[in-house]
Amino acid sequence: MIIGNLIGGMKTYLDRRLQLAPLLERKSFFLFGPRSTGKSTLLRHEFRSGRVYDLLDQDVFSRLTRRPALLGEEGNLDDLVIIDEIQKLPMLLDEVHRLIERHDTRFLMTGSSARKLRRGSVNLLAGRAWTAELFPLTCGEIPEFDLATYLNRGGLPHIYPSPDFAEELRAYTSTYLREEIAAEALARRIDAFARVLALVALTNGREINLQSLASDCGVAPRTLRNYLDVLIDTLLAFEVPPFKATRRRKAISRSKLYLFDVGVVNSLARRGEIQPGSELFGVAFEHFIVLEVRAFLSCLRRSEPLQYWRSTSGFEVDIVIGDRIAVEIKSSDLVSERDLKGLRALREEGLIEQYCVVSRDPNPRILDGIAVLPWAEFLSRLWNGELV
Repeated sequence: MIIGNLIGGMKTYLDRRLQLAPLLERKSFFLFGPRSTGKSTLLRHEFRSGRVYDLLDQDVFSRLTRRPALLGEEGNLDDLVIIDEIQKLPMLLDEVHRLIERHDTRFLMTGSSARKLRRGSVNLLAGRAWTAELFPLTCGEIPEFDLATYLNRGGLPHIYPSPDFAEELRAYTSTYLREEIAAEALARRIDAFARVLALVALTNGREINLQSLASDCGVAPRTLRNYLDVLIDTLLAFEVPPFKATRRRKAISRSKLYLFDVGVVNSLARRGEIQPGSELFGVAFEHFIVLEVRAFLSCLRRSEPLQYWRSTSGFEVDIVIGDRIAVEIKSSDLVSERDLKGLRALREEGLIEQYCVVSRDPNPRILDGIAVLPWAEFLSRLWNGELV
């Protein structure tokens, strides 16, 4: 990923955790990711050969619209074929399907929305191409990572190093609404959709209560559900489902909804500067850890689901990764016994292998048999495969 150096404005390439070349040795792939996460830059860096069709190029778009068979007629059928922004022309998937079946041609197709593909294709080639995702920068991809900077700016590669990050974020959210939502006619009333998006940002990381949220937005619950599906399909948001396997304490069944980037949430919710020790810092810190865990599971292609747990009596654990580990997130620099209530309650069920608290504690320690880990050490262990 090309990113502006924070000192001197030089451009350097940052290695991404997602490695595409080994994946493509096994299968064709869709590479999905929100706009400006660096998909095109990653492709240019990893693949110096192969045919590339950029559907944002009007000449390329026009030629393939008139003759999709060009995918098989130009070049060698053994070449890797890259189609950038495949959602712009879903009809190409019929030709992609044919070339994979008859010639075993390998394709890499990028997109910032899966919505048109799901409506215009047969189940994303019915398993003939697998899916990978590219997210905003994670902490391990940023040299000299600074937590406070990240919690204010987020991880979009062109925004994190920018001294004008607030203006950049406003421009990004405006462009996203205009180009991804309005231009694709995914929402009939862009004003209503904008209200929903702003409220989703304000309630980021909370359980989805359709009735209450719809009332606050001034739309019908059914309309709200459609708008939330638009956010998910265009990769702006994702759901974290509940962990419901507990027996002693009944679990709630509502999912949580998160937006894909901390900085985007800050801009949409019109937050000011987030200071350590503030309530907003704690909220953004939790979001940051959830995003890191999500990126880890996706990039390393782990099958364990990302969930959370909350009992009807009010006990809660922020992250449950399969049956491997339960994680409570605290922005405090001194975790105490009272911070363990949710983990202790879940531990009584005997369903999860490990329990830990992620915090800003300076050193790791054990408290009532539960690991307390500094956030940087937790993420290092996670990405190194020591926890999952």
